[in-house]
Amino acid sequence: MRARLILLGVLSMCSMCFSQECNTEFLENVDFPGTDKQVLFSPDAAHCQHLCTQYSACQFFTFVRSDWTRDKRHFYCYLKSTPTGQPNRRTPLRGVTSGFSLKPCSPAPQPCLSKVYQNIDFLGADYQTFFTADYEGCQRACTQDPSCQFFTFVNNVFTPENIRNKCHLKFSWSIPQTPVVEATAGVVSGFSHKTQMSQMSDTACQGKLFPNTATQGNFIQSLPTAIAEHCLSLCSAHPSCTFFTFHSENFTCNLKNNQNEMVLRAQAGATSGIPERFCQLDTNWAKVPLDGIDFRSSVIRYVLMDDAETCQRTCTEDVNCQFYTYVHSSFHNSEYWRRCYLKRTITMPSPPKIAKLSNVVSGFTLRNCQGVV
Repeated sequence: MRARLILLGVLSMCSMCFSQECNTEFLENVDFPGTDKQVLFSPDAAHCQHLCTQYSACQFFTFVRSDWTRDKRHFYCYLKSTPTGQPNRRTPLRGVTSGFSLKPCSPAPQPCLSKVYQNIDFLGADYQTFFTADYEGCQRACTQDPSCQFFTFVNNVFTPENIRNKCHLKFSWSIPQTPVVEATAGVVSGFSHKTQMSQMSDTACQGKLFPNTATQGNFIQSLPTAIAEHCLSLCSAHPSCTFFTFHSENFTCNLKNNQNEMVLRAQAGATSGIPERFCQLDTNWAKVPLDGIDFRSSVIRYVLMDDAETCQRTCTEDVNCQFYTYVHSSFHNSEYWRRCYLKRTITMPSPPKIAKLSNVVSGFTLRNCQGVV
């Protein structure tokens, strides 16, 4: 049933359609028990708060600090919501910090994460390693590499000795991913015109697409995308992607890696391509509305609009919105007519796991800190 389009993950989102006040306060040793929507990893409460701000369903959070002693959980970031937008309970609990989403505060789309973390390891997501004299050199390398979102540096007293002064550059998605893409009559979807889809560069480039062509290679990741150009942007952002294939029949973008050869074969409905690096891809495709396509889930809120054009402008003007879905009066269920669903996914640096480890230093790229005093 195509009615799932907005019903799944959106019925609960009707609770998000109220206004909240901006609340930046951290509540030390206070737990907001229950109502978890997602669990991610953060090095501190401030990072957890930014994750909550970017996660569509999050209204408040509880972060498990490094001084937590009840079990082995550390650096857990619990993203939460309720129909009222407020925690059902607030209970004292040593070792945790709680707080609220910054969505009502007009937050920066990509926050500056300048703090470094001693004796904390950002595990996984490595794509390149080399040796540097200190963590500052490792962070500079991460900042200058468009693919790097965070790093871990092994210092000069680490054991074993043979990996001392080693810098690990790590990747996470900085380009919005549409979690579910479906063909659905009566809706139109698209992107905010302010959504960053490519590396910032003074050099323009087009990318290379091969229509009705598939590729063979080592599989990296499969992502839902509506068109091949979005798939090209994703492949260009991933440091391990050497080429891709987009399948239009199921809106799937398959990222692949083979540094030795690129084997092409004819296949109807498939579009393959080669990524571009260190340049500004043409992203005019992201300004074109996609009729009959639903970007299901990841809803921040919905508002009533008279047309899809107004919905698109509303998304562009909302700092939290990355993409949208608008429901026309031709949709089979009149209950959803004229709804403009504003949506987003997490695009800030997000380590897949965080743990304590002596004699390492971890941190984030400083690209988002330019001009920040």
